[in-house]
Order: sequence, then structure tokens, then C-alpha cells
Amino acid sequence: MADNSSAVGGEFSWRPINGQVIVVQILVMIFICINILLITTIFIKECFYRTARYILFAVTLLSDSLVLILSDILLILSYFHFTMHVWLCIIICVVVLLYITVTPVTLTAMTLERYMAICMPLRHAELCSTRNALYCIFFIHGCSSVPCIVILSTFFASASLSLYNEHKACSVEMFILYRWQDHIRSAVYQLYFLAMYIIIVFSYVKIIRVARAASGENKKSTSKGLRTVILHAFQLLLCLIQLWCPFIETAIRHTHFMLFIQIRYINYIMFNLAPKCLSPLIYGLRDETFFHALENYAFFCLCKKKYCLTK
Repeated sequence: MADNSSAVGGEFSWRPINGQVIVVQILVMIFICINILLITTIFIKECFYRTARYILFAVTLLSDSLVLILSDILLILSYFHFTMHVWLCIIICVVVLLYITVTPVTLTAMTLERYMAICMPLRHAELCSTRNALYCIFFIHGCSSVPCIVILSTFFASASLSLYNEHKACSVEMFILYRWQDHIRSAVYQLYFLAMYIIIVFSYVKIIRVARAASGENKKSTSKGLRTVILHAFQLLLCLIQLWCPFIETAIRHTHFMLFIQIRYINYIMFNLAPKCLSPLIYGLRDETFFHALENYAFFCLCKKKYCLTK
């Protein structure tokens, strides 16, 4: 039997935690721990936090970690039917909406960095300096804030003032009051992802041309850069599918509610969590320099822990 208790900011319904929620918590904890290890490795070595591609890699890891934590919190609150003030939910969702977009935009910037490294090697150091990388981070956040501003603008224009003082279950879908708002959100995001894929295809074609003309070590480096671009494209594809998931879920919800619950769970695992684990794979494991630094740091921490335990 559900036990309704009052909570700060609203109500929640206590219910036993099922296996699906436990699996999600385990996966989130694993990804967060891996990301923390990777971020720490970047910031302990000067050669990493002064190199453009590793700076952008750190932005991706921080963005993924923030979205993972906040989306997991919203998932738990939704599971227990916790309600909160709409204005508080708006603050949380603004951060989620912003950083959902920051990750794919950063991936596109990283693709352009690989394009410059392979196709414009003489100008790479100048164009991808530490200062320009910091400017790029500001530009990434500026571009990523546009969809968030559009969604919020349509919400503020449609919502009544009394709505902000109401208690509701917090989710990004709360901003969609009318069907046309959903269409605008979809159009903006798909326009963004179309532009990103054009950039990735452009980089891919240019790198292929260089790969055909390269030889020896240059050919090996170019082929590795080409594989990185392909992995970025696959990662962006997963992010794009994530935008289509709400349409599929809405259609199923009206016909079969239990199937809707299962589909939503699968979508969260496949298209929310899965893209977050690809960044460590692309740069954390495939990059030999970074992998050796990560290996040495992890080994040092393990040895230090054993030393403390034996002492």
C-alpha cells in the first residue's frame, strides 16, 4: 500500500524500488566514477589541460556527468511521484536542456579540431591554441543556449502566472503545454543536428582525401582521425534518436501504458546512458597518450590505497 507523506516542496508516494531503478543507479554510478577518473587525469597533467582537444574532452565529460546526475535525480523523483514548485523545476530543467545540447555541439567542435589537425597541420597549433579553446567553450555554450531559450520563451508566453506556484512532477516535458510547442522544439533540435552532421560529413570527406594521399605514419594518423570522426557521427546519431523518443513514447502511452513504461526504460538506457559511455571509449581508451597517463594514475591510486591498508 502506498504511503503518502508530505515532503519539502510537495508530495511523494513511497513505493518499493524495482530492479530497473537499481540497474540505472549502478550504470550511472559506474559512468560517473569513470568520468571523474578521466577528468582528474586531464587536470593533473599540464600537457592535457593546455591542449585544445583534451580541454574539449573535459567539457564533454563534465557535461555528460552533470546531465547524468540531474536526469537520474529527476528519474528518482518521478519514480516516487515527488512534486515540487514549478519555478524550482524550471531552474533544474534549464541546466538539463542546456547541457543536453552542449555535449553534441562539443563533439562537433572536437571533429573540427581533428579536421584541422589532419588537413591543416601547419595552422593547427595557431587555430587550436589554449586561448582559442576557451573562446570555443564560450561559443559552444552560447550556441547550446539557443534551443533552451526558444523552449523557455514558448513556455513563458503560454503559461499563466498561477502555474509557477503550483506543485508538479518535474520533467522537461512540463514545458510543453501545447502541441505546437512540441513541434517547435523538435524543429530547432533537428535543425541543430542537421548542421552538426553536415560539419561531420564535410570533415569526413576532407580527411578521406588526405588519407588517400598520405603514406606511412601520416596514413596511420589520418586513419585514426577518420575512425574518431565516424565514432563522433555515431554518437550524434544516438543523441538525435533521443529527440525522437518522446514522439514514440507519447504514441504508445495512449494505447498501452505498461508497454510505454518498458519502452521509456529501454530508451533511457540506449539513447541517454549509452552515448555518455562513448566519450571515454573514443578519447579515454583509443588515445594512447591519454590511456598511458590514465593507466599510470589509476595504478598509482591503487598502490597508494594498498599501502594505506597495509599500514
